Amino acid sequence: MDLIDLRQRVEEAASYLHIADLRTRRIELEEVAGKPDLWDDLNTARAVTKELADITDDINTYDTLLKSLEEAETLNELAEDEEDETVRQELEQELQEATTSLTSELDHLDLRSLLSGEYDERDAVCQIQSGEGGTDAQDWAEMLLRMYIRWAERQGFTIEIVSLREGQEAGITSAEFLVRGRYAYGNLQSEHGIHRLVRISPFNKEGKRHTAFSGMNVVPFFEDIRNEVEIDEADLRIDTYRSSGAGGQHVNVTDSAVRITHLPTGIVTSCQNERSQHQNKEQAMEMLAARLLDLERRRQREEIAEIAGEAKRVGFGSQIRSYVMHPFQMVKDLRSAEETSNFDYVLDGGIDNFVEAFLRWQRATKTAPELTKSTAS
Repeated sequence: MDLIDLRQRVEEAASYLHIADLRTRRIELEEVAGKPDLWDDLNTARAVTKELADITDDINTYDTLLKSLEEAETLNELAEDEEDETVRQELEQELQEATTSLTSELDHLDLRSLLSGEYDERDAVCQIQSGEGGTDAQDWAEMLLRMYIRWAERQGFTIEIVSLREGQEAGITSAEFLVRGRYAYGNLQSEHGIHRLVRISPFNKEGKRHTAFSGMNVVPFFEDIRNEVEIDEADLRIDTYRSSGAGGQHVNVTDSAVRITHLPTGIVTSCQNERSQHQNKEQAMEMLAARLLDLERRRQREEIAEIAGEAKRVGFGSQIRSYVMHPFQMVKDLRSAEETSNFDYVLDGGIDNFVEAFLRWQRATKTAPELTKSTAS
């Protein structure tokens, strides 16, 4: 890619990152952050410092790209003016390395242009539920949980498993967890739906091929919406139980786990990772509020069938992605058509290609009607 194209891409980055607006906003936030009474209100202080940190990160990212571009342009000028062949070749080699690095950084940053949804920057509330397939489905649910844990680690996100229910023979029947990190929800929205596994079952003595299903539900997490979502205590069934599960460092075993069922919608949230029943109830209520808000948002967009899997059977004909181990190895997303034969890499958290392909497919799907209308007119 030549330097003219690279400069155009850097300018496009300034546009979708809204750099001019961010520089103005940073000045405003720095003034607020400098006030001595900022920390009198912890929630406000945390919101201000987080926004300031995110904005500073975006500005620094852009400034670094711009500096790299200017250095590459300087190298190009020097190479063009240099008469010594040996020196010119050295400069051209440096230029090649610089442009390759800059291209890679811009490719990575371009994904940000796909994450422009209202809630894309937020943390994510996730729930995995085993579906059709018996013990294999429960084993598959645990494999998916590990996949998302490994993916989160690769991204530098933190993951908190707040509820885990073990299967009778193997695996898990369900798991609920939080993924914390900027754009966690924006990335993980690609995983919302039914995941299908085809393999030779390790639980079948006859060694036959078996198909299993597990569902993944993803909604944005809001720590400050309890007052925005009206929840009638009469609509809740609250159960307490002893927590259990092979969660290792991710689960704190307590005797005060809480499960909350919202009777009108059937939404269930639970928490077992805190030390007190009160803390577990508070976190379960926060997660319930997040899912209820998302439910209402999807209603408004006439997408109620996509929320929490209530309208979809976790079984044949409803999957978004297939993972095949036998008679060949392949992982294929049925929406974006992205596929790979590197099954083990995907199960070890290597889902970035699927995330990016989904985001591009989603954008194309949203803009297709507008393009059709424009063409018709």
